[in-house]
Amino acid sequence: MNDIRDKIIAMVHLDALPGTPKYEDDVKKIIRKATEEAGIYYSKGIRKIMIENMHDVPYLNREAGHEISTIMTLVLYEILAKYPVETGLQILAGANKAAIAAANSAGASFIRAEGFVFSHIADEGIMNSDAGELLRYRKQIGADRVKVFTDIKKKHSSHALTSDVSIAETARAAEFFLSDGVIITGEATGIEPSLDEILSIRGKINIPVLAGSGITARNAAKYFPHIDAAIIGSDFKIDGKWYNPVDPARVENFIKTAM
Repeated sequence: MNDIRDKIIAMVHLDALPGTPKYEDDVKKIIRKATEEAGIYYSKGIRKIMIENMHDVPYLNREAGHEISTIMTLVLYEILAKYPVETGLQILAGANKAAIAAANSAGASFIRAEGFVFSHIADEGIMNSDAGELLRYRKQIGADRVKVFTDIKKKHSSHALTSDVSIAETARAAEFFLSDGVIITGEATGIEPSLDEILSIRGKINIPVLAGSGITARNAAKYFPHIDAAIIGSDFKIDGKWYNPVDPARVENFIKTAM
């Protein structure tokens, strides 16, 4: 029987980073807390861990300063130095080139990229496809081993510009543009994705399908047979809120329930 933990990518939401409105002037605390939360996941048998700068609101569109990407590189490096895990990251919003560089420098395995194909209107404004630029940059810096998992019809966005393009067509376009896997989300953080959308993609593409939001102990059994992995943050946090610290009891309950 497969271990359900093999399909979990556990999320560490970094505290607000330097230069952002909610930053509290303590880089060492940020790194220490992130590493400790990674340790909680590792102690529960989870071997894939992802970091994200979600507390850095409001986000820039396709940009993140060096003060952001360097610390995220350090966090990944520290996690990998302590625990034999696979790691990845997302740098909001859509700072995919910075994420590739950070992953490559730290020895991480993957990034989560938004705006890879087509266009959408995000909280930060219009975001156009960056697949060509991103994968050329990956080649230029010798980061081919870093996988690019790509959101399609992603959360927190309007897709009116591509309303005549189905999610299956979008998935096929992502595969054609050399995505390493597509991520399906609900409409916002913590909202479960449409199972119908996931099923509509299955069999249409030959790359992994990931769930990127809203997977919980209560609904995991419904989703896990149909996905290759799930990025899980909110349900592992105190009270099920993404902005709270990781709750070891909730992580353990998820694993027991889902298995």
